[in-house]
Amino acid sequence: MRELTLGSLFDGSGGFPLAGLQCGITPKWASEVEPFPIRVTTKRIPQMKHLGDISSINGAEIEPVDIITFGSPCTDLSIAGKRAGLDGKQSSLFYQAIRIIKEMRCKTNGENPKYAVWENVCGAFSSNKGEDFRSVLEEFCQIKNAEVTISKPEKWENAGEILADDYSIAWRVLDAQYWGVPQRRKRIFLVADFTGQRASEILFEREGMSGNLKASCQKGKGTAANIKASTGETSEFCLNDQGGSRMDVTNGFTGTLRAQSNHPPLVFENHGRDARVKGPVETAQTVLSVYGTGGNNQPFVLNQHKTYDVRFTSEGTRNVRANVYESDISRTIDTSGNIPDSNQGGIAVVSTKQCTYSSSKNSHFTTAEEELASTLVATDYKDPPLVNDDHLLVRRITPTECARLQGFPDDWCDNLQEENPSEEEVAFWEQVWETHRQLVSKNKRPKTRKQILKWLKQPHSDTAEYKMWGNGVALPCVFFVLAGIAKKEIQ
Repeated sequence: MRELTLGSLFDGSGGFPLAGLQCGITPKWASEVEPFPIRVTTKRIPQMKHLGDISSINGAEIEPVDIITFGSPCTDLSIAGKRAGLDGKQSSLFYQAIRIIKEMRCKTNGENPKYAVWENVCGAFSSNKGEDFRSVLEEFCQIKNAEVTISKPEKWENAGEILADDYSIAWRVLDAQYWGVPQRRKRIFLVADFTGQRASEILFEREGMSGNLKASCQKGKGTAANIKASTGETSEFCLNDQGGSRMDVTNGFTGTLRAQSNHPPLVFENHGRDARVKGPVETAQTVLSVYGTGGNNQPFVLNQHKTYDVRFTSEGTRNVRANVYESDISRTIDTSGNIPDSNQGGIAVVSTKQCTYSSSKNSHFTTAEEELASTLVATDYKDPPLVNDDHLLVRRITPTECARLQGFPDDWCDNLQEENPSEEEVAFWEQVWETHRQLVSKNKRPKTRKQILKWLKQPHSDTAEYKMWGNGVALPCVFFVLAGIAKKEIQ
């Protein structure tokens, strides 16, 4: 079998290169501007070259590859954002990826890349009244035929395909909770086959893996099938706090992973606007990029499967009720960014001891004391104390648990420090941080050499890791797609 090669744009946590390695595809290069994810992948996949800012890459000058993958920024397409669409500052970077593909194909006389894989949020279907997804399809088609135009249906379906004589495009919504991890994370996966009509076969037809694909999958890299397995023995329910006045409880999995969330065992799903808590649930909510940035914006986890009625408030906010009850799924991890402190939510974890929860009637917090209830008052019928045989110790979802929810190995972000970097390495990181400063941060001055050396000695922070996971991909879904391409190439 000829070696298949891969290039990853908007690389993030390295999900596409890692999935490629698992099914026998060799990652050659990646483009990313966030320093922490770059640090992670330089450690985990040291053979992969980093190209920096996508806008500075010329597809005709980089190493040709068989597959180009990219999950272009979804900020302007997500229903959680301002919905500027593909013309937005972040999501418009999609066109840079298309440009690179065209440049490479022109340089190689149409030989490379043979495939492109695009991943994004389901909000792309409705962004700009459906026009943005129409533009996405049209841009992919025009890589092969500049005269092609695509019409927009009344509503885009969750799956579809476009067939031409010498190329094909197919798309499908994959939800991570059905592909090996206990996280509710729906994402569009689009495959473009520039050499034939196999795109739909890759996404829809799968009779099992043949050849060496099974052997190439690394042992010990399996993904967790439920929240309990992915978070350890501390809990099973997850309280997902979306912020504001609503929370949900989930049992067995947390909500969608966000770049700033914490994930626990007993999972409760929060609804920030009305304080409703759903759960415990079997699937986590989507992991978000804002996990760990404060404001109780992460899921909560409990140790025992029980039903609770709890007031969840914080100092400085008005009291609101959060109804905690059994459920089976948590929310999605996403990249919604910072949320105002008065309207943030998340997930926390709870373990058990005997205790009584008492809501403060005239202030903005809830207390819990062993064997002691608060003073009974006539208004208790509106907000009675929570009494439980077990003391519920609440904790936030950890970065490692977010890694598990995304299907990654526990040690993906371990041992990132570098005590004695070479001059070449220092120069590399000076460029990485300067690119980040110019494109992302608001810093007016470049990092000094001393600051970079200090960062290299301890590059890890929980906030940076949460953000990386929320911006990343669910590994099992990516593996499914890339394994489909690999299977077609060995037939």
